[in-house]
Amino acid sequence: MPIIYSCAALCEIAGCFTFWMWLRSAKSALWLIPGCASLIAFAYLLTLIDTSQAGRAYAAYGGIYITASVLWLWIVEDTRPDLWDLCGTSLCIIGAGIIFFAPHRQ
Repeated sequence: MPIIYSCAALCEIAGCFTFWMWLRSAKSALWLIPGCASLIAFAYLLTLIDTSQAGRAYAAYGGIYITASVLWLWIVEDTRPDLWDLCGTSLCIIGAGIIFFAPHRQ
């Protein structure tokens, strides 16, 4: 499960980043081709999560997405996360874990 969420996060961030580069950094519109493919892969990957409720899968994914975004900030954009980034990310991961692993009524 964490692998699917991690791959989905990478696809979503990369896809959105291509739009960012096109609109905010004046890159070629050709950046949108891999961006759209990446966003399609992201949507497909979330359908592979083993839960009967889409909303719960998406809610739990939110914590993974935020973590991946902060890692992207650090690795791709070469901006080291500060204490507030790390505290916020930690809270989100805890929340995602509660949503996904708690015993829910079916």
